Amino acid sequence: MYPHRYQITISGNLDEAGREALGDFKIESGDMTTVLIADLDQAALYGALNRITSLGIEMLRLYRITSREE
Repeated sequence: MYPHRYQITISGNLDEAGREALGDFKIESGDMTTVLIADLDQAALYGALNRITSLGIEMLRLYRITSREE
C-alpha cells in the first residue's frame, strides 16, 4: 500500500513522553489541541492510532489530506 498524508487532531498538548512516542509526526501545538501530520501507509496509521490510544490521548479528528490540499 502507498502512504497517504494524514492529519490527526488530538485534545490538549503533548507532554515529553507523548512527543517522544509520536516523534515520527510533525507536531503543531495550539491552545486547546495538537495537530499531528505524517505520511503513513495503512499499517503505520493503525500503529499510530494504537500509540495515541495507549497514551490515553483523546483523538478529535482523523483526516486524510488529498494531493490537492498539500
